[in-house]
Amino acid sequence: MSNVTTMDAPVKVSAPQEKTRRELKAFNGLAHLALIFWAVVTAGPLLWVVLASFKSNTEIFLGEPFALPSTFSLETYLSAWDQAHIGRYFLNSVFVVLVSTAGTMLFGSMAAYVLARYSFVGNRIVYYLFVSGLAFPTFMALGPLFHILKNMGLLNTYHGLIMVYIAYSLPFTIFFLAAFFKTLPHEIDEAATVDGASHTRKFFQIMMPMAKSGLVSITIFNIVGQWNQYLLPLVIMQGQGADQKWVLTQGIANISTQAGYHAEWSTLFAALTLSIIPMIVVYAIFQRQIQAGLTAGAVK
Repeated sequence: MSNVTTMDAPVKVSAPQEKTRRELKAFNGLAHLALIFWAVVTAGPLLWVVLASFKSNTEIFLGEPFALPSTFSLETYLSAWDQAHIGRYFLNSVFVVLVSTAGTMLFGSMAAYVLARYSFVGNRIVYYLFVSGLAFPTFMALGPLFHILKNMGLLNTYHGLIMVYIAYSLPFTIFFLAAFFKTLPHEIDEAATVDGASHTRKFFQIMMPMAKSGLVSITIFNIVGQWNQYLLPLVIMQGQGADQKWVLTQGIANISTQAGYHAEWSTLFAALTLSIIPMIVVYAIFQRQIQAGLTAGAVK
């Protein structure tokens, strides 16, 4: 038997294909340049704030913007934490945001699940009422909101601020999660019903694990939005003794407005850095879960 050796023939690329490849490479190169530019524009101010938090006022205004500080001392951070009471405001924000985010996700996910998976009279009306909250600017509600909370005795209280945060965050939470719950397979829902699972058990033990990626995404969105909120606490947390219950955004604004031209800018930038770090940590922890598969809970 004769041995026949064959060699793979080189693949010939036509001129149009070669042109398309060159165009794709050029497009990818431009896309990478745009991403690098956007990263520099985004990270540049953050880097400047961090460096400025270690500098004196003279170094900030007379030195090079991105030059390293003469000394890396935590004195400005300790001053911001203790003397400027940023530590107290930081803990206030952590408490308010944790409770309000938990309430938002609980009520928002339950409402979105019912609106997405159950048919009843007025379903669409209720859904559109929630969604209409997205089109209502927050600052237009500040006056009525102040009088409502005043009549209810909720001004200058944590539970008043938490209730407002929850109401403020519900429209987008329901809008996002309702569309998400609709994409989940109905077969698993029906199988759970056949097995005798109650509506509550189906929601908490079956649907929520399946919607984990969507829940994590909207949770991060709500945490960031509530952590950076300034107008709502400014209206609600006022009056005698209100500064003891201020959240972080109010405390940071107070550093610059109260000191006037004699502001310790390094202390202000240290406070800003302390407010930025938690959001970066939250995203770093949960970024993989955002990309998780929609049916990861069902497979398990």
